[in-house]
Amino acid sequence: MDSHIFTSSKITSFLCLCSLIIPFLSLIEAQASLCRTTCGDIPINYPFGIDDGCGSPYYRHMLVCSDLGKLQLRTPSGRYPVRSISYSDPHILVTDPLMWNCQDGDNFRPTRPFSLDTSTPFTLSSQNDYLFFNCSEDYVIVEPKPIFCERFPDRCDSSCDSASYLCRHLPECASALSASSCCSYYPKATESLRLMLRYCASYTSVYWKSVGSTTDSPYSQVPEYGIRVDFDVPVTTHCLQCQDPSKGAGTCGFDTQTHNFLCLCKEGNVTSYCKGHDISRHKRAGVIAGTVAGVSAAGVIGIGLGVWALKKVRAKAPVTCGVQSNENRIF
Repeated sequence: MDSHIFTSSKITSFLCLCSLIIPFLSLIEAQASLCRTTCGDIPINYPFGIDDGCGSPYYRHMLVCSDLGKLQLRTPSGRYPVRSISYSDPHILVTDPLMWNCQDGDNFRPTRPFSLDTSTPFTLSSQNDYLFFNCSEDYVIVEPKPIFCERFPDRCDSSCDSASYLCRHLPECASALSASSCCSYYPKATESLRLMLRYCASYTSVYWKSVGSTTDSPYSQVPEYGIRVDFDVPVTTHCLQCQDPSKGAGTCGFDTQTHNFLCLCKEGNVTSYCKGHDISRHKRAGVIAGTVAGVSAAGVIGIGLGVWALKKVRAKAPVTCGVQSNENRIF
């Protein structure tokens, strides 16, 4: 009987140890892949990353690439499809499927206010215009802005402009509204937008897209539906050296536990740049770019630990594997 208990105890201890080792091996194997540089047809460059540990820690978990290759921006108000990313004029263009579009016409669907986390380096672009439809004039000041501002200059920003150019020339569908009112207003905070939607049937966002090469021309911008979100690119000497082709053309990343800078190289990770430095492999949880060789080494160590545990384990020692027993109960 005692021999049976001893054997069961050893086997259970070995299984417990394996349950800890196997996820560790899987983690090291996951580290063997470098950062993805595209999601669908959208390039993913610094400061962004769609794999944890890639890009700048300030934008960690902000972008999500689905299994179908669709890129999304995560915000407190939800996930939004990303149409494009510009790195020369840093901004992301996103769409909100719940916003009004030309196909809706006078039929307004339930919507939600778009918002950004103010603790992130994202900001709503000043090139966005917001159009609100069928607002209650009992609660919203719907007036032609030039006339209202002339009469009440101190309250000019509080009016929703019914004489807006965009209301009179809706992009792509100038005659989409036949029996609904429209006015233009720029909310300065999420709460302002939330209040507007309480008293308006729906809204949409129009951004001014730059076209051509002459930015001084009055016709160099055209309105399109979408939300432009501007972002900052945190430039550091470490990252510039890491990306320098003459120094190995590494990928800028970070340690997911400490957020310290890492230069991700094909052979491993370093804290400076790839070429001419001994590669210091970081095997911390979630850090990208290890090597398959690390998997083999970890496997040998794991098997050795398992054999050692089988030899050392005693029958009287409580085996828990995360399960409460009379020996390890905490209450």
